[in-house]
Amino acid sequence: MKNTKSGVVVVTGGSRGIGAAISKLAAHRGWKVCVNYKSNESIANGIVKEILNSGGNAIAVQADISNEDDVVRLFERVDSELGQITALVNNAGMITPQSKLVDMDVNRLQKLFNTNVVGSFLCAREAIKRMSEKNGGTITNLSSAASRIGSPNEFIDYAASKGAIDTMTLGLSKEVAEEGIRVNAVRPGLIDTELHYDTGDAERPEKLKQFVPMKRVGSAEEVANTVLWLMSKEASYITGALVDVTGGR
Repeated sequence: MKNTKSGVVVVTGGSRGIGAAISKLAAHRGWKVCVNYKSNESIANGIVKEILNSGGNAIAVQADISNEDDVVRLFERVDSELGQITALVNNAGMITPQSKLVDMDVNRLQKLFNTNVVGSFLCAREAIKRMSEKNGGTITNLSSAASRIGSPNEFIDYAASKGAIDTMTLGLSKEVAEEGIRVNAVRPGLIDTELHYDTGDAERPEKLKQFVPMKRVGSAEEVANTVLWLMSKEASYITGALVDVTGGR
């Protein structure tokens, strides 16, 4: 574990998949990490224990990011237990079983957009309030290659929600640039995570990797490396970027 002091980062949905990889890598690089989770306390606590055992600093905080009161409470916990936030990773999101639009109901749509879009807006709002006071920080949004592919016959609702994240990234980056806050997005492609189980097709990565120019599925760690780079001083002149981690697809 590195001892370099990098700051305080909130990783929403930080207990599994890409979020867990980001949480662990951030801690390894000296960040104090808030591992946000919605419901699975034991998994989140496991990530925190792993970080603490490696000499890092982390806490787990339950919050449903689609709920405004939960988001406010999440950031207040970070204020009191970790200190001034300097980075936010809007990673939490959901995907639903594959479906065509004609079979989607309003409950599915509202739940997905409330989590993937409204939740990211709420978390960014709370982070900016705190970063503006100290003049600086980074917000990294997790989008998806689906935002430009569209995911027809699978989940165009998910793709559309990530399209909203792309647009939010572009607009917000310009809105807060003079406050020293950089806003970027990472758009993963076919990545080996538990998310595919939620689509109802756990074998989807293996079936689709033939369409990836690199002919393989990406890892959560490869996405995490990109996120941490955007958070670092090495990316100090980068804002409003949409960075694809897709193997060329």
